[in-house]
Amino acid sequence: MQLAKRVETITPSSTLAITAKAGELAAQGYDVIGLGAGQPDFNTPDFIIDAAMDAVKAGHTKYTPTAGLPALKEAIIGKLKRDQGFDYRPSEIIVGNGAKHVLYLLFQALLNPGDEVIIPAPYWVSYPEQVKLAGGVPVPIATTQEQQFKITAGDLEKAVTDKTKAIIINSPSNPTGMIYTDDELKPIAEYCLEHNILIISDEIYEKLIYNGNSFRSIAQISDRVKAQTVVINGVSKSHAMTGWRIGYAAGNSELIRAMTNIASHSTSNPASVSQYAAIAAYTGPQESVGKMRRAFEKRLNTVYDQLIALPGVVCAKPQGAFYLFPNIEEASRSCGFDQVSDWVSALLNEEKVAVVPGAGFGAPEHIRLSYATSLEKFEKALDRMEHFIKTHRK
Repeated sequence: MQLAKRVETITPSSTLAITAKAGELAAQGYDVIGLGAGQPDFNTPDFIIDAAMDAVKAGHTKYTPTAGLPALKEAIIGKLKRDQGFDYRPSEIIVGNGAKHVLYLLFQALLNPGDEVIIPAPYWVSYPEQVKLAGGVPVPIATTQEQQFKITAGDLEKAVTDKTKAIIINSPSNPTGMIYTDDELKPIAEYCLEHNILIISDEIYEKLIYNGNSFRSIAQISDRVKAQTVVINGVSKSHAMTGWRIGYAAGNSELIRAMTNIASHSTSNPASVSQYAAIAAYTGPQESVGKMRRAFEKRLNTVYDQLIALPGVVCAKPQGAFYLFPNIEEASRSCGFDQVSDWVSALLNEEKVAVVPGAGFGAPEHIRLSYATSLEKFEKALDRMEHFIKTHRK
């Protein structure tokens, strides 16, 4: 069978081999500690679960409008008004099967073959793959730890061509946890306005901010910037609802309509019951969001010093999300490994600690560690990593 050419462009996930190996070892009875989780380790709050059960009992198990229930759109509009001061109309909102699905619809609706999308690196692994699947060309801009993994308008100017269609801003970032400030966003926004570049603002981690830092949406800069921006968000991270698969986009009504048309011929509507759960998430009490945020903040502040004390490990302290993204190039080489990926494999085989190699995020010298796990497990994993480094260090 000859597969479609577009499939050949997809880069296999760099985490698959590690994940599969970790699963094999766990099945054999080994005490494997996985630090790869991209989701909160909290359960969905009870009031949200109750709302979903009530929806089922009320018979809300049928098709809904493709772009989402009107009540959910209104709840999202209320959330955006409450949190960022935005004013959106229902025609400017689409609800999808998670933020990942909404991004996929966006690229399918936006890109023509050869259109370029600028992606600051390190980046979330699916950005470049989704751009390629839509016929576009991902254009990564490498950043450094010294610049807190954030680009400037000057970096943008060097990367822009006459084929540039959009730029992705992910703040707080997966995998680095860094947050753009208002002063950093303004020059980027002004450049995008001047050159008619669409801004895709992925704000999925906006509620997970730590140690006095604050979140600012690039669309808050001005009405003109808001009109040039598509905001991507959802309930997955903020309300511990990854499995419910509800995300949304807010932006230009013409673009939203095109995304809706694509969804109508692919997935139809998001799951009806999940939509009722999301309505409760956005309109109900928000104490659980703050409780989860405080727990993650405590974990970060507890494990960070232990991490950077490891020989050959350097890590900028994250400001949000729930990941640490240390550079371990020195640790890897001092242990006799030329490639960080080999260091990661050996760590799993010998110490039964599974971490995510940074190559898939566009930063092969790094690894990603998720502190969306218990403090006890994370500290135990760091103890094993220290033993591994000291045993191999030359």
